[in-house]
Amino acid sequence: MADTAQGGAMRRGRNETEEERADRMWQELIQEVRVAQMGVQILFGFLLTVVFTEKYDELTGTDQTIYLVTVVLGACATGALIGPVSLHRLVSGRRVKPQAVRLASRLTLLGLVLLLATTTASLLLILRVATHDGFVPYLVAGVVAWYLLCWFVLPLWTRYKHTSQ
Repeated sequence: MADTAQGGAMRRGRNETEEERADRMWQELIQEVRVAQMGVQILFGFLLTVVFTEKYDELTGTDQTIYLVTVVLGACATGALIGPVSLHRLVSGRRVKPQAVRLASRLTLLGLVLLLATTTASLLLILRVATHDGFVPYLVAGVVAWYLLCWFVLPLWTRYKHTSQ
């Protein structure tokens, strides 16, 4: 939003204190985390059940390794994406919200990277088991490129193109 400053000049930004800004940024971050948490929790929950199916014993050693790596990545992504909630609860009322918002933001970004890795490994495993075709790595690479474009390239491009920070 643009506000009119004295003399009629336009300035960008909001007229808010550091605490108000931290409160707003916290609310925005929590909404973002809710979306990512839902995705990682559904994926992680599904992954946890695979080992208990009959099909698991039929997986090759490579596929079982991919599965184990995927489960560990999913657990790490879950931890990173739930971390901001725990952080907020443990530091609430300690007058460190601006610092907590920065740390929670970093945890969320780490969680998104881990979610990308978990999704990539899951897709690789599923397509290897479903098709056994040599095109699987190319298909997975295409999906990863799409995620990178949607999750990182376009946001960073927008940040670069439309902000001075």
